[in-house]
This record gives sequence, structure tokens and C-alpha cells, in this order.
Amino acid sequence: MSDKSQLVGEALESAPLLEEFDIEVLQIIRGKDLLRPTPRTVLREHDLLRVKGDVGTINELKERAEASLGMHIKWRDRDLESKDSKLVEAVVGPSSPLTGRSLVESNPRKNYGVSVLAIRHHGALMRGELQNIKLMSGDTLLIEVPNSRIPYLIQQRVFLVASKAGIPQFDLPKAAKGVAIVVSVITSAALGWLSIASAAAAGALLIVLSKCISMEEAYAAIEWNVLFLLAGMLALSIAMEKTGTSAMLAGGIVDVFGAMGPRALVAAFFGATMLLTSVMSNQATVALLIPVAITTAYSIDANPRTFIFAVMFAASSSFMTPVGYQTNTMIYGPGQYTFNDFLRVGTPLSLIFWVLGTLLIPWFWPL
Repeated sequence: MSDKSQLVGEALESAPLLEEFDIEVLQIIRGKDLLRPTPRTVLREHDLLRVKGDVGTINELKERAEASLGMHIKWRDRDLESKDSKLVEAVVGPSSPLTGRSLVESNPRKNYGVSVLAIRHHGALMRGELQNIKLMSGDTLLIEVPNSRIPYLIQQRVFLVASKAGIPQFDLPKAAKGVAIVVSVITSAALGWLSIASAAAAGALLIVLSKCISMEEAYAAIEWNVLFLLAGMLALSIAMEKTGTSAMLAGGIVDVFGAMGPRALVAAFFGATMLLTSVMSNQATVALLIPVAITTAYSIDANPRTFIFAVMFAASSSFMTPVGYQTNTMIYGPGQYTFNDFLRVGTPLSLIFWVLGTLLIPWFWPL
């Protein structure tokens, strides 16, 4: 800011030029101090501003505000950080409240205290107006975030932090208690001391009582969208069974593949589950196909567990599309993959799993 600049003496919230050009001030360097701007921050002569905006807009603002660009300054990541904030690479997760919304709609600076500096959308670095880009699961964001907010953002699943700077400090005593509880849950269920539901419920209660996590953190960890999805799909499954739809579908499948033997039916369910999971969530696919698989097994006097495990394994073995599984979506953006990459690499991998599943599942759970 030169001494003649129109912005000198203006507060950020009332500076007309900043509003006119839709420029966001991310940081103010005043002498040797790094300031995190607030709406009431008043600009002074010789302030150095780090701003976010379109290149053309910034150049036009420079002319109107009688300011100059700091072209002689070479920026590095640590130069863009202060003692109270960090630059973090973060991924928009499937359950993030930002999914399907633009920055204008979600306003992450106001709601979460973070500034979005760059967006990689579908593997491409976005330029120009970032505010109106609809964020999708798997998009990678470069954000500036206060150190104190990072654990909260991870806990609330706003972002999946991809860079090391955002990882909270490791708490060994809590980790040890958590591992011991998980091992106890698995052991008690495996040895038949408790049902898996009772063991898991007891483990969740112990996690809270041992103060590994707070009650608020436990509540925030609940995937409500998954619960409602499963509730809806289970209701659909019951309706299919009551109305005879499952029996009708099972009869059709047996008519087509029954002559080839039970193993062919297992292969059919494994393949159908993988294909459906490529276009819809694996939870919904399992809830939809399990009743049909069980009905099919009973209709040919086969072990229903074989068919159930075939559907369960297949629902987690779809690699052909970015939406086939949550982890596919998470690496889609950060890895800069394309849809064809998943088809080219994921299709052979899915076929291998299909063959192995058809051969090994009946061996572990005989028909």
C-alpha cells in the first residue's frame, strides 16, 4: 500500500474497492508482524497484503487503488503461514457438509474459520472464480486454517486432512486404552462370550467412559446419512420379501443360472453386486441384494451364508469407478486420476476379485 492508496485508512469491512472487486484479504504483513485480518482491521501505509482473487481483477484493483504488486518477493509455504495458522491440503469427504455446495453457499471462512486458496476439481486445478464452483467428494483444497481449528474440522468431518501439518498430536495413553477395548470387543465376540452387537455396544460405552473421546465427539462420529440410508433400504428389503418380489427375482436368477450349479449362482451374485456398487453406495447394494441372495439359497437348499458373504465381499471389491467405494472417491481428486484410469486399472482388478471370490468363498463357507 503506497501513501497515496485509496485503501489506506479503510477498514476491511467497509473498503468499497475490496467489495467491488470481490477480493479477499488473507493476510496482512505489517513490518515484521503477520496479521490475520478481521473485518475491523484498518489498512495502513506500506502494509503488504496477501489477497485471493482472479488475476485480472487483482491487476485492475492495483491500478484503481494505486497499489503495487510485490513481484520481488519469493513466497514459500512457510512464508504464507503464521504462528497461529497453517497451510493444509484437505480433501472433501463423502459425508462433508461442503459436498454439493459452492464456497458462496457454505462460506467456510465464516462457518469454519478457514480460507480456501485453491481447488483441484476432478483432477484439474481450477482457475478464475472459485466461489461458484460446486465442491464434490474427492475435491482437494488448499486451505489456510488456525492451528486450534484443525482437530475440530477433522472431528466434524468437514475435511479429510491430507497433509502432515493437519494431523493432531498422538495421545499414547488414550490410544492404548482404545486398542485394548477394540481387542476385547473382537475377542469376546469371536469366543462367543457376547454377541457382536452387545460387544460393540459395550465397547462404544467403554470408549466414552474411559474418556478416549467425549460424548460430543461420539455423537458427531455417527454417520446419520448412512443410518437413514440403511433404514430406508432395510424397509425396502422387508417390503420386497413381504410382497414376494425377492422370491420372484430369486426364481428368475435360478432359472437363468441354476442349471450351471450353485457355484454359478454365487458368481452371479458376486458380479451383480460389484456392478451395482459401481453406481450406488455399497451399503444400499448390500441391503437390496441380501434378501434376494438368502431366498435364492433356500430355494436350491444351499447354505445362505455362502451367498451372504459373496454379496458382502463383492460390495467392497468394486474398483471400476470413482464412486464404487468411499476410498475410490477420496483418492480421485488428490491422485489426479481420471474416470478412464479407474476403468483401465479397476476392471481387471475387479475381475480378479470376482474369480477369486467365486472359488474361495464356497471353500470357506461350503454350499
